[in-house]
Amino acid sequence: MKLRPDTLAMTAVLAMLTALGPLSTDFYLPSLPEIVRVMGTDVAGAQATLSAFLFGFAGGQIVWGPLSDRLGRKPVLLTGLALFLVATLLCALAPSIEWLVAGRVLQALGASGPIVLGRAMVRDLYEGPRAGREFARMGMIMGLVPAIAPAVGGILQAAFGWRSTFVATLALALLLAVVIILFLPETIRVRSSERLSLLAIFRSFGVLLRNRPYRVYVAITALAYGGLFAFISGSSFVLISIYGLSPRDYGLSFGFGVLGFILGTIIAQRLVGRRGLDGVIAIGVAFLAAGGLSMLLCLTAGFGGPLGVTIPWAIYSIGIGLSMPQAQASALMPFPDRAGAASSFVGLCQMLFSACVGLVVGKLLTDSALPLPAMMSLLGVSALVLFHASRKLRAAKA
Repeated sequence: MKLRPDTLAMTAVLAMLTALGPLSTDFYLPSLPEIVRVMGTDVAGAQATLSAFLFGFAGGQIVWGPLSDRLGRKPVLLTGLALFLVATLLCALAPSIEWLVAGRVLQALGASGPIVLGRAMVRDLYEGPRAGREFARMGMIMGLVPAIAPAVGGILQAAFGWRSTFVATLALALLLAVVIILFLPETIRVRSSERLSLLAIFRSFGVLLRNRPYRVYVAITALAYGGLFAFISGSSFVLISIYGLSPRDYGLSFGFGVLGFILGTIIAQRLVGRRGLDGVIAIGVAFLAAGGLSMLLCLTAGFGGPLGVTIPWAIYSIGIGLSMPQAQASALMPFPDRAGAASSFVGLCQMLFSACVGLVVGKLLTDSALPLPAMMSLLGVSALVLFHASRKLRAAKA
C-alpha cells in the first residue's frame, strides 16, 4: 500500500527525509571533544567535520533537484540514500581526521538528495498556506530527531565511543530506505523537458533569482539556519569545555532548543491559516533577534551559567520553527514546474552560508564563549531587519 497525501504517515516519511541532515550532525555532537583527543587534532579540526558536511551538502544541492525535475523524485531519492549509506560506513571506519572529513563530505552529498526532494515533494502535493502548514508539521516531527539524537549520542559515546554514533546512523538510514522502496509513491506531476547539463541547471537557477521575493525568502532561510549552525558547531565546546557539562548533560541541554523548535512549528500551524505565511515569518524573525541578543546579554553579564546559553537558544529555536518552514514554502510557491530546482537553490544558499558561519565560529572560539552569542545576535537581527525592509518588495510579488 502506497502512502497518500494528507496522512500522518506521508508527513512522517517526508519529515524523516529532511531529518537526515540534523541526524548526521546532532548525533555525534557529544563526541566532538573525544574526536579532538583521539584523532590528535584541535577544536577547529573537529569542527571541520561539521563544515565539511555543509560544503558537501551545498554541492549536492546543485544537482539533486534539477535531476529529479527531469527523472522523477523516487529514483533520484534512492540514489542519494545509497550514497549516504556508503559514506556513513566510511565515517564509522575512518582511521584519521582527514578520512573522517572526506567521509563527511560524501555523506553530505548523499544526504542532500533526500532533503531537497522532501521539500520538492511537499510542493508537488500541496499549495499555499497548506504547504506552509505541511512544512511546519514536518518540522514538528523532524524536531524529535535533534531532541533525541544528542542525548542518545551522549549515551553511545559514553558506552562505545564516537564510532558508535555513525553505526547507529547507518542502521536508521537503512530502515528509511526500505520504507521508501516499499511505500513511497512518485509525486512529480509533470517532468521537466530541459536537457540535463550544468549549464541548464545554472540557467534554471537564473530564472529563480530573477524573482525578487524568492531572493528575500532564501536569505531569511539562510540567516535563520546560520544561527542554528553557529550553535551546533560551537555549543559542545562552550557547554562541555568551558562550562564543564558532561556529554550526557550536554545532550539533554541541547533539547531546550529542540523543544523551542517544536513549539515554534506548532504555533506556526495554528497561525498560518489566519495570518498567512508572511505573518508567521514576522513573528519568527522577532524571536530570532530576541534569542541571539538575550544570549549575548547573559554571557556578557556572566549571568545564568549554562542556562544563560540554553534558554536563549530555546527562544532562538522558536524563531526557527516559526520562520524557516514558512520562508521555504514562500520561496517554492511561484515555481510549481521547477520545484526541485527551487528547493535545491534554497538548500545551496542555506548550507554554503552556514558552512562559512561554522568556520568563523570554530576559528573564534578559544577560551571565551562570546563568539557564539555574538554571531547568533548578528544573524537574528539581520533576519529581522531584512524582513521588514523588504515589505514593499514582497507585497509586490514581483
